[in-house]
Amino acid sequence: MKRRSNLLTIGMLALLVYFLLPLFWLVVASTKSTGDLFSSFGLWFTADFHLFQNIGQVFTYGDGVYGRWLLNTLFYSVVSAGGAAFLCALGGYGFAKFRFRGNSTLFGVVLAAVMVPTTALAIPTYLLFSKIDLVNTPWAIILPSLVSPFGLYLMRIYAQDAIDDSMIEAGRIDGASEMGIFFKIVLRSLAPGIVTVLLFTLVATWNNYFLPLIMLNDPELYPITVGLAAWSSQTAGGGGSTGDLLALVVTGSMLSIVPLIAAFLLLQRYWQSGLSAGGVKG
Repeated sequence: MKRRSNLLTIGMLALLVYFLLPLFWLVVASTKSTGDLFSSFGLWFTADFHLFQNIGQVFTYGDGVYGRWLLNTLFYSVVSAGGAAFLCALGGYGFAKFRFRGNSTLFGVVLAAVMVPTTALAIPTYLLFSKIDLVNTPWAIILPSLVSPFGLYLMRIYAQDAIDDSMIEAGRIDGASEMGIFFKIVLRSLAPGIVTVLLFTLVATWNNYFLPLIMLNDPELYPITVGLAAWSSQTAGGGGSTGDLLALVVTGSMLSIVPLIAAFLLLQRYWQSGLSAGGVKG
């Protein structure tokens, strides 16, 4: 048993290094100039600390377009994540606690939709949105992100055990409407599950590249992923004015993950409170 425990510990440490090493490289590379990125050891800092100069250049290059991309990404992600979490909470609660004709069939469709890659739906979504003049608008990013089959599946599974039928019956006896029961009783109990779906959708929308790439052609509407890819393509093309863009791409990539880390740190307490509440209830 001790040997097995040691092997598991070594395996976990190896996985930890595997996941943290790219992040560490990104932080280290953000402190270097473009020249140092090629001439110095990649996994350690150099004497010439360029982080603050790189950050300043990121937010001033191209008339400060990076700040615009950051705000766009924040808007797309927050609206999409909030909307998707709310819709998944409604749908998951409905599937879990209401019996209606076609319940199992519709939930089977949801499970099947989980297995469909989002990239396979990008082109059909573009053709559909082009018919209703939503291409090159924020809605072209937000509306597809509101549909989360995996989030609906998670909320259905979570609501099945988190919501006691007696609470719903008590609300009905007190004369509360179904929506009143949902907002006043159910929603609070579903908070940990909602936060889970919220974070999954937030990360997915924040890191989404292919959908904005085909939906948007106005640089003022780009999210960070597409904007940084545009900068990266300029470095590949060369040119005197783009010589330092590689350092800006690396630094911009590092800055783009800071809001996600902050979101996880701020919202993790809802998971902890949900787990402790479940333990007390059990």
